[in-house]
Amino acid sequence: MLIVVARILHMLAGALRMPNVFDSYREALVVENHTLWPEDYEDWSRADKMRVEALLHATPREAAELDYLRQHTGFARIITVTAGDVDRLSVS
Repeated sequence: MLIVVARILHMLAGALRMPNVFDSYREALVVENHTLWPEDYEDWSRADKMRVEALLHATPREAAELDYLRQHTGFARIITVTAGDVDRLSVS
């Protein structure tokens, strides 16, 4: 459910999305983390996905696709998982 909500927010918030670069100011104001998974990884277990999500959000500066969504209370960090991220984290 959370992934569906994040995906909808991601698609509808074009005007509110921030540049696809790491921003230390926005990072200090992140109040939510969301991870979008391409269909290539739909056969992965929830546990494997959670492990990768934790690693990606622990080092957002290194994520290949990073977005920020402005909210009333701060920012949501949205990371879209890429094959490069999976290779970099050595979790395939």
